[in-house]
Amino acid sequence: MTASLFAAAFAALFAGHQLADHWLQTNRQALGKGAPGWPGRLACARHAAVLTAVLALALAVTAAATGARFSVPWTAVALALNGASHYWADRRTTLAALAESVGKGALWRIGMPRSGRDDNACLGTGAYILDQSFHTFFLLVTALVIAAGSR
Repeated sequence: MTASLFAAAFAALFAGHQLADHWLQTNRQALGKGAPGWPGRLACARHAAVLTAVLALALAVTAAATGARFSVPWTAVALALNGASHYWADRRTTLAALAESVGKGALWRIGMPRSGRDDNACLGTGAYILDQSFHTFFLLVTALVIAAGSR
C-alpha cells in the first residue's frame, strides 16, 4: 500500500459520497429509506446502489486523471463493504440503536421535531452528524482496503 494510492482513493470516495448522498439521492429515497418493511428496504437499497456506482465512477475518473492503479477485485470488495455499511446505517433504526447503545442517543435526537410540537428539523441534527461521521469512517476503511490491494 502506498500513501498516494490511499490519498487518491479517499479523496475520490469522499467527493463521490458527498455528491451521491446529498445531490443525487432522490427525495423518495431520502424520505423512504427508513420506512419499515420492503418499501423502506427498497428505497434504501436504491440509494446505496446509486451511491456505490458514483463511488466507482469517482475512483475511475481519479485513476484516469492521476495514473493511480487500483486493483479491480480489491476495489469491488471495498465498494461492496461500503455499500453494505451505508445501507445498514441509512435504515435509520440500526444507527439510532447503535447511538443509544454507546450513549449517544441524546446527540442523535438533537434538532429533531418534538412530539406534539410544530418543530422543523434542520440539516444540523445530531442524527445527521452521527450518520455522516459513520459514513466517513467507512470511506476511510474502504480507501484502506483499496490501497492495500493496489500497487
